[in-house]
Parts: sequence; structure tokens; C-alpha cells
Amino acid sequence: MQRMTGLLVGAVFGAVFVVVNAQSPLNPLTVNVLRVAAVLAAAGVVVMWFATARREGDGERRNMFSRGYLVVVLAEAILLFGGLRVLAALDVPEQANVAWVAFVVGVHFVALAPIWKDWSIAVPGAALSLLGVAGLVLASTSAVTWVPLVSGVLSGVVLLAGSLFAAWRGRQVTSAG
Repeated sequence: MQRMTGLLVGAVFGAVFVVVNAQSPLNPLTVNVLRVAAVLAAAGVVVMWFATARREGDGERRNMFSRGYLVVVLAEAILLFGGLRVLAALDVPEQANVAWVAFVVGVHFVALAPIWKDWSIAVPGAALSLLGVAGLVLASTSAVTWVPLVSGVLSGVVLLAGSLFAAWRGRQVTSAG
């Protein structure tokens, strides 16, 4: 159940990434389609979360919130907020903020993979990190307006797709077992 809760958190953050960052230079129709699709994808994970909760009850408990987890989350918070302050002090375009967030969130997943002994989270983590780096590079070019799409919307899509896939796969395994 804790794994499904983690997927739910990933889906919600993925939807937020898309809803907040789907904007110009995309046309309004594309923006609305992306936002609706993101909300529907997150809702799908919510439905699977409730279905799993009803089926499993309290079931097996594994401590996902170990000391290692807390260290990673503390480092993530320091890097997030400290990095945003550094970007502002360097007068980096505001669009770079979402790139920095994507990068740090991605690194956090990669760092959690060995702690949780779940290498499947390293894949979306690496993807988010790369999308964050791509956005940071774009932020220093004339293509800065595309940073929210590259580092925000695409990062949200990665989180949503990964959460949906893992939740569906977990649901299939649970119902078969």
C-alpha cells in the first residue's frame, strides 16, 4: 500500500507539473488538452489507489520512511530552495526554476532507488534529471520560452506515465496473487 501511496504522490506532482507549465508558446487548445489529460491520468492513479486500499487493507508494511529516505528528502529540500536562491542571485531567467526543480526531483528518485531497493524509480528519475539539465541549457538561449514545456510538462508526463504504468502493473500483480 505504501508503494501505491508513493505512486499517488508521483501522479499528483506530475499533474501539477503539467497544469502549471502548460502555457505559451503552446497554443491554447494544446494547453487545455495537456491539462485535462494530466488531471485524468492522476485521477486514474487515485482510482487504482482506492481499489488497492480496499483489496489490501493494512496488509504488509514496509518502512519507506527510513533514515536514508529522510536524508535524501532533507538534501532535496536544501538543494531545491538553495538552488532557486542561487539562480535568482545570478539573474537567471525565471523559466530556469522549473528546470532546477525537475533536476533535483530526478536526482532524488535516483538517490532513493538503492535505499528502497527499487530500481524502477531510477528510470523516471534519470529522465527528470535530463529534462532539468536540458531546461537549464535552454534557459541561457533564445529558446528560454520552451523551458516550461521541456522541463515542466515533459517531466510531468514522465511522472504520470511512470505512476500509471507502475500502479496498473501493481494492480495486475495484486489481483493475480
